[in-house]
Amino acid sequence: MLILECPYCGVKAEETELHGGGEAHLKRFGPGSSDDEFHDYLFMKENPRGVHLERWRHVNGCGKWFHAARCTQTLEVFATYSAQTTEPPQEVKDKISAKRPGWTWREFEG
Repeated sequence: MLILECPYCGVKAEETELHGGGEAHLKRFGPGSSDDEFHDYLFMKENPRGVHLERWRHVNGCGKWFHAARCTQTLEVFATYSAQTTEPPQEVKDKISAKRPGWTWREFEG
């Protein structure tokens, strides 16, 4: 079972107390965007085998959204952090890179 710690209330919650919200740190496109930009935002998602950055909501707790860096293959959780970030904090990138040398994700290269 996946267990994530909410960075807001500090509760370690099982995945049944949370709700997954998909990939984190997506650039959102709205009115005025091209058809290609909007298409990519809606449909072109990462689904890696390995490290992934995701959005989660602590539904049966504080109700807040947060981000989690975890491995989809082993369920290892590297960190959870505030959803009010445009990219993973440097300490999270460093922690992932220390355990997974050569790991890359979108624009970030660790």
